[in-house]
Amino acid sequence: MVCALGAAVCFGTASVLQAMAARAAEPGTGSGVDPALLLRAARQWRYLAGLGLDAAGFVLQIAALRHLPIYAVGAALAASLAVTAVVAARLLRVRLSRAEWTAVAVVCAGLLMLGLASGEEGSGSGPAALGPALLAVTGLVLLVGAAAGRLPDRWRALVLGLAAGTGFGVVEVAVRLIDDFSLAELRNPALYALLVGGGAAFLLLTSALQRGSVTAATAGMVLGETIGPAAVGVAWLGDRTREGLAWLAVTGFVVAVVGALFLARFGEPPPPAAPAEPAPAP
Repeated sequence: MVCALGAAVCFGTASVLQAMAARAAEPGTGSGVDPALLLRAARQWRYLAGLGLDAAGFVLQIAALRHLPIYAVGAALAASLAVTAVVAARLLRVRLSRAEWTAVAVVCAGLLMLGLASGEEGSGSGPAALGPALLAVTGLVLLVGAAAGRLPDRWRALVLGLAAGTGFGVVEVAVRLIDDFSLAELRNPALYALLVGGGAAFLLLTSALQRGSVTAATAGMVLGETIGPAAVGVAWLGDRTREGLAWLAVTGFVVAVVGALFLARFGEPPPPAAPAEPAPAP
């Protein structure tokens, strides 16, 4: 759980830096999938710093998934929005309302309930078709991202965020299907699902941060990376709770995710400062 919360801190801080860099990058083709956007954003130090934090968070996420059920790790990663809200309040002088501070506390309460109720990671490996299915989902994520470029602005960011969250969810499940990172795993489709899904999710999220409402994109990402992977972990990978505490785990999961969705606006970078008007002539 310490690793999962550490990953949330890394991802939550990185999202502010990357959103600012993505919005400052030159606009591209307007397509849902714009690989060149990554190169344009990478020219800025904020984006590079965010990449470093993302890399550290990914390592911590893998460590957490090796010891905790997917539902607990997914909820902890959704809590990165609470981290983003606090970072924005401290560093970007963003004012949090009383309701938003309450949402931060709600997220923390949900994670506390999950920590008390979570058992160890499941020992199941799932059906043999689960690995190829994950790889197929990554292809679908890219197709949906490409199609999102034709959607109206109102829906484009939400669909891009949902597709990105699904890609991150594929990573969460794929980690559990990989025994180790030896040469023998080169025949495991879950390894390629992890690489392609993570890359596709990162590309789509960067595009979503630049186009449309980042609040909608972030909300879609939270839903995509929590609900589906949690269901897969419980249904096929043997994730369970402590004896008699299933109700507490379900309550904590719902509370943490709902609180995170309430804070989704903090994926939005601060608006550029308006230029100062010249003083009137005497």
